[in-house]
Amino acid sequence: MTSTMRSDSSSAIPDTAAAQRRVLRSLVASQVLSGAGLAAGVTVGALLAQEMLGSTGLAGLPSALLTAGAAVAAVLVGRVSQSGGRRRGLALGYLTGAVGSGGVVVAAVLDLPALLFVALFVYGAGTATNLQARYAGGDLAPPERRGRAVSTVLVATTLGGVAGPNLVAPSGSFAAAVGAPELAGPFLLAGAAYALAAAVLTLTLRPDPLLLARSVAEAAERETGVRETGERQTASTSRRTAPSGDDAPGGSGTPTVVTGATVMVLTQLVMVAVMTMTPVHMHEHGHTTAASGLVIAVHIAAMYLPSPVTGRLVDRYGSMPVATASGGTLLAAGALAALAPGDSVVLLAAALALLGLGWNFGLLSGTAIITDTVPLATRARTQGTVDVSVAVAGATGGMSSGLVMATAGFPVLALAGGALALAVIPAVVLSARRR
Repeated sequence: MTSTMRSDSSSAIPDTAAAQRRVLRSLVASQVLSGAGLAAGVTVGALLAQEMLGSTGLAGLPSALLTAGAAVAAVLVGRVSQSGGRRRGLALGYLTGAVGSGGVVVAAVLDLPALLFVALFVYGAGTATNLQARYAGGDLAPPERRGRAVSTVLVATTLGGVAGPNLVAPSGSFAAAVGAPELAGPFLLAGAAYALAAAVLTLTLRPDPLLLARSVAEAAERETGVRETGERQTASTSRRTAPSGDDAPGGSGTPTVVTGATVMVLTQLVMVAVMTMTPVHMHEHGHTTAASGLVIAVHIAAMYLPSPVTGRLVDRYGSMPVATASGGTLLAAGALAALAPGDSVVLLAAALALLGLGWNFGLLSGTAIITDTVPLATRARTQGTVDVSVAVAGATGGMSSGLVMATAGFPVLALAGGALALAVIPAVVLSARRR
């Protein structure tokens, strides 16, 4: 009888390898769409605010607002995913981003800065969801292939991310043709892209990777009879490793979780600060919107396209060396951006490519650290909480970037960002020593 029960229980669990392939196909399709929505808005957000407000000092406000909105959305998407699965959480996040995109268009048409700020905050949900999707790629992946699974989801964003900025001019022409401001066009594109991404996930993300991963884990525990032993070991380990009063994201006080969060926070802050002001810097030197769109397209390609290689590096050499490399790469990006002449599109594009690559190193290594550390029972909620810190860092970078550029100039902003990124290295070294 026992054998029969085990057989029935096992047969009720779908093949995880086949399920993982279906999950990755669904995530890749949705990421291509959402990447276009993410990139289009990022390219012109600062320019739209500058046009409506008439101030360069506040040009970083859109980036700050959308990343603040991403912080709130990261919590909500994480909690909905925790209770109802990845499909429900991700679809809800993209639909919210689509609503925010529509609000930006209305604000631009009616010339209402207050509505623009609210809409950009809501639009940030699309950014948060785009990043949260990477965790779904790792839910069913075995630990030795988790880096590559996460990288597959990230690299899919490249297709939409590169296409989005290059559609700025056509979408702007379309907006002008229907009586809307030209800079509202990319947000029309973003709204449609986010809505389609939500539809793809709702229809095709089956089985739900997080719910299936839990079912597989529970079945394995039942068959081996180690549930109670595992719980006692986990409780004992928590008492030994968690310092009193430490309240790290997701309730875990281990140095590894803190290190993963620190790596992603620093890389996000530096990347957003420099990226946000690059179109404004180029505009001040007489470059067209199409030229700045091209540079941002190169930047976004560098953020996501190297993901398969980065994933293999993480799987082979571990997260810590890759995290360390992110700090050095971001320093090089800041130095090149600061030294590049304002009229050189090629050098600015090269600097933004290094900026994207450094961010890619930090995001993939930090994601692997978090996913490997946090148990399935609290994984989605913890990942959402960590991403709040990442989004808040982005908001800080976006808000401060305009002020720094207005008072000290773009070269100072770029150099300061590169120097700050080096803080990743002592964070990694300290974590290794504590372990």
